[in-house]
Amino acid sequence: MDVHESPAWMQDPIVQKVPREKLDFLQKLVFESASLSQKELLPFLMALAQRSKTEQISFSPEEVDAVITAIKTHSTPEEIRRMDRILKLMARRNR
Repeated sequence: MDVHESPAWMQDPIVQKVPREKLDFLQKLVFESASLSQKELLPFLMALAQRSKTEQISFSPEEVDAVITAIKTHSTPEEIRRMDRILKLMARRNR
C-alpha cells in the first residue's frame, strides 16, 4: 500500500514519526476487528497481543497517543464509540 492508498489517519502529520510497519499493523487491526461482536472482541485482542509479541511490535506511550488522536480525527462518531470500547477492554485487560 503506497501513501496514496493509505487511509487518511495514516497520512496525518501527527503519526509521521511512527514507523510504517507499526501503522500497517494497526490498519490490519482496524480492518480485521470491524465486524466482530463484543464477545469476539476480547479473544481477538488477546490474539493480537500475542501476534504483536511474535512480530516484535510495541508502541511507546507517545506513539499510542499520536495514533489514537489521528484515528479519532478521521473517524465517524460510530467509529469513535467502537474505538473507545476497544480501549476500555484493553485497559481492563492490562490492570
